Amino acid sequence: MDWDNPGLWWIAAGALLAGVELLVPGVFLVFVAIAAAITGAFVLLFPDLPLAGQLASLAAWSAVTIAIGRRWYRDYSPDSADPLLNDVGARMLGATVTVVSSGADGSGRVRVADGEWPSRGPVLPVGAIARVVGVQNTTLIIEPIVLE
Repeated sequence: MDWDNPGLWWIAAGALLAGVELLVPGVFLVFVAIAAAITGAFVLLFPDLPLAGQLASLAAWSAVTIAIGRRWYRDYSPDSADPLLNDVGARMLGATVTVVSSGADGSGRVRVADGEWPSRGPVLPVGAIARVVGVQNTTLIIEPIVLE
């Protein structure tokens, strides 16, 4: 092997990045590793490709492989035992909360578990029990719970 050819160095960099991918959590470096390997193949085919062209190839193929990866994970996301794990707002829908403070315009704060959140809804007295019916940014939309 002729290690003077930068194409082999690109392929080795791709292999190294793929190896590092196994050591770190998440899935990202594999896409850059694929881009480095493709760049290495291009450099082997076109040995006179200047360094700027090689770096441009790496950047372009990285963008392409990352876009393909994002689409793949969007379309074929793995099943989760808790699909709402990282969606705090969706987890709060239907939760019972206690009004901590209430303004004349219906905005205020409610207690959820051990925390307080901004809220909006009908004007309710402090201590009233309400239900979360929506979430806008970090504001909980509440409605009173009518006890029969």
